[in-house]
Amino acid sequence: MALLLLPLAPVGFAEQPQGCWLQSDKEMGALQEGDIVLAGSFPVNFYSTREWPGTPFSAAPKPITCYSTKYNVGGFRWAQAMAFAIREINQNSSFLWNVTVGMLTTDTCQDMAKTIHGALWILSGKEEPVPGFHCQKTPIPSVIIGTYESTGTAAIAGILGLFGHPQVTAGQYVYLLSLRLFTTLQESESFYMSLKVCGIEKVSYSTSSSQFSDKKQFPSFLRTIPSNDYQAHGIARLVVYFGWTWVGILVSDEDYGFQASQILKKDLERAGICIAFHETLPKPNFTSILKVNRILEVIKGSSAKIVLAFTSGPFLRHLMIEYARLGLSGKTWIGSEAWSMPVYLPKEIAGSFSGTLGFAIHEGQMPGFTDHLLKVNPLNSPNDMFVQRFWETAFGCQWPKLGKNLTMDNTTSSIGKSHCSGDEKLEPSNSQYPDDSDLRYTYNIYNAVYAVAHALLSMQSCVPGEGPFANRTCAALHNIKPWQLLHYLKNVRFKNKLGEEMYFDHNGDPPATYDIINWQLTDDGNMRYVKVGKFDSSLPPDQELYFNAKAIRWNLQITKVPRSVCTESCAPGFRRAAQKGRPVCCFDCVPCAEGEVSNDTESSACWQCPNELWPNEGRSKCLPKRIEYLSYEDPLGSILAGLASLSSTLTAAILCVFIKYRGTPIVKANNRELTYFLLAGLVLGFLCSLLFIGEPRTITCLLRQPAFGIIFVFCVSCVLAKTIMVVIAFRATKPDSNTRRWLGPQVPIATVCLCTLGQVLICVSWLLLCPPYPQKNMNLKIGTIILQCNECSEIAFWCMLGYMGLLACVSFLVAFLARKLPDSFNEAKWITFSMFLFLNVWMYFILGYLSTQGKYMVAVEIFAIICSSAGLLFCIFFPKCYIILLRPDLNTKEQLLGKRTPGNKMKSS
Repeated sequence: MALLLLPLAPVGFAEQPQGCWLQSDKEMGALQEGDIVLAGSFPVNFYSTREWPGTPFSAAPKPITCYSTKYNVGGFRWAQAMAFAIREINQNSSFLWNVTVGMLTTDTCQDMAKTIHGALWILSGKEEPVPGFHCQKTPIPSVIIGTYESTGTAAIAGILGLFGHPQVTAGQYVYLLSLRLFTTLQESESFYMSLKVCGIEKVSYSTSSSQFSDKKQFPSFLRTIPSNDYQAHGIARLVVYFGWTWVGILVSDEDYGFQASQILKKDLERAGICIAFHETLPKPNFTSILKVNRILEVIKGSSAKIVLAFTSGPFLRHLMIEYARLGLSGKTWIGSEAWSMPVYLPKEIAGSFSGTLGFAIHEGQMPGFTDHLLKVNPLNSPNDMFVQRFWETAFGCQWPKLGKNLTMDNTTSSIGKSHCSGDEKLEPSNSQYPDDSDLRYTYNIYNAVYAVAHALLSMQSCVPGEGPFANRTCAALHNIKPWQLLHYLKNVRFKNKLGEEMYFDHNGDPPATYDIINWQLTDDGNMRYVKVGKFDSSLPPDQELYFNAKAIRWNLQITKVPRSVCTESCAPGFRRAAQKGRPVCCFDCVPCAEGEVSNDTESSACWQCPNELWPNEGRSKCLPKRIEYLSYEDPLGSILAGLASLSSTLTAAILCVFIKYRGTPIVKANNRELTYFLLAGLVLGFLCSLLFIGEPRTITCLLRQPAFGIIFVFCVSCVLAKTIMVVIAFRATKPDSNTRRWLGPQVPIATVCLCTLGQVLICVSWLLLCPPYPQKNMNLKIGTIILQCNECSEIAFWCMLGYMGLLACVSFLVAFLARKLPDSFNEAKWITFSMFLFLNVWMYFILGYLSTQGKYMVAVEIFAIICSSAGLLFCIFFPKCYIILLRPDLNTKEQLLGKRTPGNKMKSS
């Protein structure tokens, strides 16, 4: 429905002569006089007598008359909404003072030619109109409210735009025909043929089409119904709100569907939502049945649970019928306002479409409107043929007199009907006419009238010299120019009685407000329509959409929001991997790689944890890496520390035994100074292994390898010196031997000092040139930070071990060569065995050291230290301790010199 705002005289035409007008041959509407007249154009009847599809032009076209087998109560109620608003304005003395608003209504009967003809009649007052001239004594209507048909609106908008006449649409007509199930193919054909006869196949676009926002094509067009662009944005926001990422789209084969679907697709794709299918519903005719059935197969086979249908009712009708016939369910339908408004659905269909969410034109209440509808009576409106025609339809009678000036233009016979008295009573129970349960388009008409009234109020309030026009002039209220009223209308801004703000933007569009209704199945199988939300484009983006989620009943009467995804979200620890040839919403879930995490179910990639963090077992978050080093709390570390402590204590005890029994022959015979040095070195050797246990620090890293190397070389040097002294002692017993001079303490001391000095030089050079340091090794073991000492120089480390190994080999060879010396003086065979064990331990250490890492590498070295030291201690000192402590009878000089009986032969110590 459009508001056509018209001037007293069009621009470019001469003013009409005062006191002169042409008499109309046949008047076509109903008039309520006033100082300013608003005209309304409504579809009161459904059909016209115009030949279909057109006249042959072989004769003069016949007059177009309206007829209907059933009166359009809805169209009449829209006209009454306009009358109700005008009555409120006239009764409000503080609104338009000293001005009475009148009303003129015409019938479009849903025919474009009739619509244009009626508009031109309103302008000129003649059935054969002369554009630009007014030939009636009544004032030219300042505004025309109409029409509902989109084609008629576009035609009038094109004409009026040439003259700068403002036009405001207040709604659109929605074709609603009762749905029924077809049992035969013939019935289907008959149904579609009836649609063609009704002209429904010619529906192109609605008055909510975004095309009307084009100010180049329609410069003076305004409307109180939102543009479809906002509805498309709203549907996209609704999909995002419920978290659906996999939807299907159905659009009608018309501008209404095509234009909105392009915006809808862009918004969905921008939000990361994928389209499972995008199908176009054909125009309703017999040949479209196969296409509709193919679309049904697509819907049935798709995994998408959400179907967005941006179409008008006739295009969707056959699909709904077949969808219900096949018993399909489980899909949630999201509808545009052209088909999701409250309609009658048979029970056979209702169940399949329960849970539908639909956008609907915002509905507002008009207090007092119901009382106004019930007070309508032909006696109160003697010149209103529409009221009289409604009365005849409502009560099945014939009004005896149609009025003096205005006659009804219809051909319906009244034979056999009783006369109407006017005393009949309208009751809410006996007619749908006073039903105000759905006032969506009616409310838009109400707002449209008030928009014009506020524009007139602004015009009336203009102060001369401060006006908006040339030379700061104001418009004359009784001589309104169209461009003047258009100026005020474009700038109108007011709040209606419900507190809702009304204005027009630069495209002539109002704030986009939609009610969201939910189709809910009742216990008796009927459908009820519950308002569950609202979309308001004037609010901030995060507040545009409101839902009462608890009030929604989805398909199959469930209360839980349905899910519609191509692939379920990946669990944390997985990432999306696109499936070749499919939309981005269809993907495989791939586990994150080592060292990577993903804690987002929508993540398409995993990311590396920081250096000191590592993924948990599920790879959903980064945790601090496990710190690894050989600690005292570690079972392995505590065992090794215990062994080292126990061994050093035992060695110290043996040292004490040797000191206590230092005067005995066996202690004296084995060079007790070297024995003390060796035992002290072994104590330190056992204790130096403790430097390897615990968190590596700078001081421990600097000391542990050099301390181990020097102490062990010292011990091996002592063993070497003892071996040499055994050989020298044996040689000295021979007659004429000149080796007696080497039996003093100089030789062993020099041997120990010189051999140890070599290792000291190696270690000092190591510490000066490239000292070891503590290091966090994050690459050696996955998910673990290994705290270790970096030796800095591998060459220095192996030189230290090599030097120690060289001395051990020399000691082994010397002891091996002296193993067959007489028992009384021979300690060489025990030294040989100890050095053989020593060399084996460190040979296996090298293999184990190179094949382990982390704390186990340290444990291998500690174990080698303890084993090699224990080997020296056991092989060299345990036999002597046995004699000292358990066989003191053998600890005599005679026994050591070999002066003993065979039965008491002492084992060489």
